Amino acid sequence: MNWAILHSPACTAIWEVHEDEAPLWRYWGPRLPDGALPPCPLRAERPEPSFSLHHDVPLSLFPGIGMGWFGVPALAAHRAGADWTHAATACRVETVSADTLRFHLRDDVAGLAIAITARLDPATDTLTLATTLTNAGVTVLDVATLAAACLPLPPDAEEVLSYTGRHNSEFIAITDTLTRSGWRRENRRGLTSHDCFPGAIVTCADGTAYGAQIAWSGNHAQSIDWIDDGRRQWLLGETYAPGEIRLAPGESITTPEVLATVSAQGMDGVNQAFHRAIRARIVWPGGAMAPRKVHLNTWEGFYFDHDLASLKDLANAAAQVGIERFVLDDGWFAGRDDDTSSLGDWWPDPAKYPEGLAPLARHVIGLGMDFGLWVEPEMVNPDSDLYRAHPDWALHVDGRPLLAARNQLVLDMSLPQVRDYLFEAITALLGTLPIAYLKWDHNRDLTHAGNRASFRAQVLGTYTLMARLRAAFPAVEIESCAGGGGRIDAGVIAHTHRFWTSDCIDAISRVNIQRGFLRFMPPELMGSHVGACPAHSTGRMQSMAFRSGVALPGHFGVELDLRQLSKADRAELGQAITRYKTWRDRFHHGLVWQGEADDHVVWQAHGQPHDLLLHATRFAPTSWRHAPHLRLPMLDPTRRYRVTPEHGEGQEIAGSWLMRVGLALPPMPGEAVLIYTITAI
Repeated sequence: MNWAILHSPACTAIWEVHEDEAPLWRYWGPRLPDGALPPCPLRAERPEPSFSLHHDVPLSLFPGIGMGWFGVPALAAHRAGADWTHAATACRVETVSADTLRFHLRDDVAGLAIAITARLDPATDTLTLATTLTNAGVTVLDVATLAAACLPLPPDAEEVLSYTGRHNSEFIAITDTLTRSGWRRENRRGLTSHDCFPGAIVTCADGTAYGAQIAWSGNHAQSIDWIDDGRRQWLLGETYAPGEIRLAPGESITTPEVLATVSAQGMDGVNQAFHRAIRARIVWPGGAMAPRKVHLNTWEGFYFDHDLASLKDLANAAAQVGIERFVLDDGWFAGRDDDTSSLGDWWPDPAKYPEGLAPLARHVIGLGMDFGLWVEPEMVNPDSDLYRAHPDWALHVDGRPLLAARNQLVLDMSLPQVRDYLFEAITALLGTLPIAYLKWDHNRDLTHAGNRASFRAQVLGTYTLMARLRAAFPAVEIESCAGGGGRIDAGVIAHTHRFWTSDCIDAISRVNIQRGFLRFMPPELMGSHVGACPAHSTGRMQSMAFRSGVALPGHFGVELDLRQLSKADRAELGQAITRYKTWRDRFHHGLVWQGEADDHVVWQAHGQPHDLLLHATRFAPTSWRHAPHLRLPMLDPTRRYRVTPEHGEGQEIAGSWLMRVGLALPPMPGEAVLIYTITAI
């Protein structure tokens, strides 16, 4: 028996390793001192209970089935009904690097080889896990489920925070109490989805929090189940349709990665570790993130009604208020007058753009802005030249009716000829136009995914196309959009640079949508736009000051017809853009904390504990006689701080006072944002 141990500055993972079984989970939690180990093997401190097997089977890194583990197994697979019981018969630990271990497991009875890679990154305090399953038998192995990660949770785990939603209403928080009943969230929509974000955060009685998210843009599931020693088992991974994964002898499948972290500082500590881990996954043009440019997106200003003269006027107005990137949304390509036709025909509409997109692009560039373009490569309209030429390229099941959504079908991204066509079509645009940015959309759920299910191949094919385009055009940034927030995950961000958070730009709705996003993703990836008044998605009306204030901490943009703004609103928007440019480096680097102050006030702080931007939002009228105080737990109680409102004089306040009593807020209207700088003296 040996110990396998990984440490990072804030976390520790310990496994008990035997040569004839999967490694046993002994600890995953806040950092233990070097040399702090279990006092004895696990079974030595667990007397045999009544009515139990003589051989104790504790929670392992890869739980089996049918051999004494009565919890949820990490693998469900069989060979024509045989070899369905699974339990590792051999284990070897490989030290890949100082922060990475690979556990090599064999099941010589079922004919399986399993390799589980565990990396505890010292720079991010994130444990990354992934599993490779190889069919070491002589017949086909049918795989129904394969977990990417099995994680232990302590006995005092109390609640799990997860997120649901729908189009125009993403990141609705759900808090469930953990009991001896199981908890499960599963997505079957074929892409990441609006209604089942692939991650969660678990909070414990002692204030510790655990978080995990699946780096995958397709079907997925996670479950938390009580086990007999009082701990809980957290399984996460991709899910498969019936018959989707059939491994021939010698074939392998590797799961998506799971990013997991734990923090004694609670949910904010989990969020901060996730932000570091996500930032480390991004491949920026030039090798580092440049200041995040202010966007103008044409969608809610123009929809499909493209007119070159009007778009040039819009670009002029955008440049005047300080916008830095002009993104031409849906409606620019051949025959695209509404959402019923032309997806797949990726060349400029000769009626709207008789000289192509070059005149508009040159005009935008001449004003000092980048030019960006909307595409939806994975989709095809039945009314399109592409579909008429290649109807077999659309996902379908023989004998079943085609199920459209938004009048569109889905191209089979597993087919090399489909990916080649899309690469050539997009290359024809990127290679001939000064395009710096692609907004990459995906406006429907998947239903049938081929005669033999290929949901997984769909995701991998899309990743492959994105990677090929990135390699050919490394200076181009890509935004991940799927009807708004339907493809926000740690998998696609390895190929992209921004998420469109929601198609709902109503500022009241955006308060909680953006707060949910920030639980898992950093603010510089959060597309946050100033929309029209009234909001197109809700009909509600909000002031320009409130709309721009809510959008300020993310990747700021504008999505309306600037030409229709009043002089006062245009001036207010210009001031907001100036504020964003002044503060964006502070919003987009460092740590993020979030809190609530009751009475419809929420806050978030960006930066470092000694140098913060505090963003306080009131989203409804007060019901109190006196405004609440904002308690700021991240400060140092031994130091004093200068607290300066955006408009007003600063004052010195003791850190202990701000932590325990809080910052007194002035009266605020029902929809308002205040910004403070808080600097240690």
